[in-house]
Amino acid sequence: MPAAPEFMSKTIAITGATGFAGRHAVTELLQRAHRLRALVRNPETAGLPAAVETVQGDLADAGALARLTAGADGVVHLAGALAALSRADYFKVNEQGTRALVHAVQEAGVSRFVHISSLAASQPQLSAYAASKRAGEEIVLARMAALNAIIIRPPAVYGPGDKGTLPLIRELTRPVAAIPGIASARFSLIHGRDLARLIALVVEGGAQGLHEVSDGRQGGYGWADLIRTASAFRGGPVRAIFLPRAVPAAVAHVAEGLARLTGKPGMVNRGKIAELYHPDWVAHPGGLSLPDPTPFDTGFAETVTWYRKAGWLPRGRGADRRTASSRTFQ
Repeated sequence: MPAAPEFMSKTIAITGATGFAGRHAVTELLQRAHRLRALVRNPETAGLPAAVETVQGDLADAGALARLTAGADGVVHLAGALAALSRADYFKVNEQGTRALVHAVQEAGVSRFVHISSLAASQPQLSAYAASKRAGEEIVLARMAALNAIIIRPPAVYGPGDKGTLPLIRELTRPVAAIPGIASARFSLIHGRDLARLIALVVEGGAQGLHEVSDGRQGGYGWADLIRTASAFRGGPVRAIFLPRAVPAAVAHVAEGLARLTGKPGMVNRGKIAELYHPDWVAHPGGLSLPDPTPFDTGFAETVTWYRKAGWLPRGRGADRRTASSRTFQ
């Protein structure tokens, strides 16, 4: 995408810049000639482009949040706890951290606030993560006009460099895919690069409210759609086996025990299993869309090819069918 004209350049503060979606957002915003300032725990290991100014700290550090937001034209809030040892730990980051950032934004007089939530927030009863994301949304909703804010709920975000969807993509490259979920489930998807493009558009715009976004596929996807895509890419059939919920639930019980012993939270927990077995994760259109979103067949091929080149997946059947313009992950 060509850079925006110089007179449109803004100073954008961003949290969560070192995560998968955050790195895509950084790339997109820099390409549009914005000046970026990122909140990071350790600037030396953040691995961000040299053009990005870094502020050391986290969402619990009021001084760091003040430095992050000072003089900013807009703030993009991507940081959040995806895994935690307790319900309180999720809320400490996803609710209390959002509240602290909103306070800093208002104190600094920032004129635009973009809050990236999750489609999981639409079902807060399922998990502590989902409930904490909803709680973070409510803080922003209560100050929507004052913040000139917009809330974006993305569905599952995938693409080159993403470790979150790696287990699923790995299964889809095998002759028999073991799926922790129900066969009738439907869900929306969005490529990380497309989410970044939406973030850039809304931080530059003035739309407010809460918006669920996706790659634009009406009614989302079913597992049969993903299996067809995987089979076509592989050049051979992929058969899905849907695991009874008791199987991953037992694994989650053990994983939670190990997490408590080690003090290191993992992504496998009972809340995540509840999310995986929920039947409907289809995003409802909210007025935000891209004219040329990445379809899943293109995104899947690009992602598998990247995983293999990075050594995250073994070499196997399937050709890289991407276009030349999509072959670089930044």
